Amino acid sequence: MTQLLGLVILSFVLTAVLMVPFIDLLFSLKRRFENNQGEEKKSETPIHDVLMKADENTPSGGGILLVLILIVLSAGLSFLNPLVDRVSLKILLFTLLSFGTLGLADDIKYILTRRKGKFLGLGRKKMLLVQIILAFVIAAMLYFMGGLNNIYIWGLGNFIINWWYIPLSAFVIISFANAYNISDGLDGLSAGLLLICLFAFLAIASQKLDLTLASFIGIWIGALFAFLYFNVWPARIFLGDAGAFAFGATLAVVGLLTGKVLALVIIGGMFVIIAFSSLIQIFSKKIFKKKIFPLAPFHMYLKYIGWAEPKIVMRFWLAQGMFAILGLWLALISK
Repeated sequence: MTQLLGLVILSFVLTAVLMVPFIDLLFSLKRRFENNQGEEKKSETPIHDVLMKADENTPSGGGILLVLILIVLSAGLSFLNPLVDRVSLKILLFTLLSFGTLGLADDIKYILTRRKGKFLGLGRKKMLLVQIILAFVIAAMLYFMGGLNNIYIWGLGNFIINWWYIPLSAFVIISFANAYNISDGLDGLSAGLLLICLFAFLAIASQKLDLTLASFIGIWIGALFAFLYFNVWPARIFLGDAGAFAFGATLAVVGLLTGKVLALVIIGGMFVIIAFSSLIQIFSKKIFKKKIFPLAPFHMYLKYIGWAEPKIVMRFWLAQGMFAILGLWLALISK
């Protein structure tokens, strides 16, 4: 416990010290390149852009720093502590690095170009293709290196699904990577939701005496605490796609490593709801050629109808807290 708390404090202090100069760097890059912009392209999401007008000058890319801090501190822990499970840590760090690098394409384009609309960088189809490849690689690592091949469903029991574990895990990783990215739209929303989820998984890892996973989560929690100070309304920095994709995919891997896939879905309940609201909108537009909501995902719809941004965020945090408690309860009674 002493080591865990020390890692939380170390991660918090390091992130807090580096965040201000990193924000200054992003502001400097944004000012340098915004004067060399060409004509803006027509937006695919005009209503979304109107609602986000006040955030145009806030730099994005805080996730780049957080991912680097997580990788450095976690790798350092593996060298200093011989009890660390290096297989699990390699899978976690590979997930962070691979999905973070994928999102970095969007972050760089945001810094270097003027943008309108939600989708940019590699484009949706290419982005999804790369996500599928990375997710299957990570799922194969979990199966072959981690020896995971089962799924536990509360009330039904444990099921050995052998190689079917790979496509199932890949689907979970892709789903949470995109769900987290979709939720990253309001000041403090996604980081706060993630922080609540991580406390639940810290309890699960501690109950299982998984030192490696608990230490990794502790480092992550410390970094998020420091980041959230600068990300709550009115935000001084946004996470960006490098952090969003990396954090969503890694949250999925944390859940898979605990063996609690159903608990993952419940603990991350608000991410599921946000992603589902966006998915409904997409299918409605594709199949019925009309929108169900004036704007999706759900939190942006609430802002559109007049809810204050801090109210939306705080109420989503409260709902997420109850989902985390429910998921944690189900995980602990299904030992």
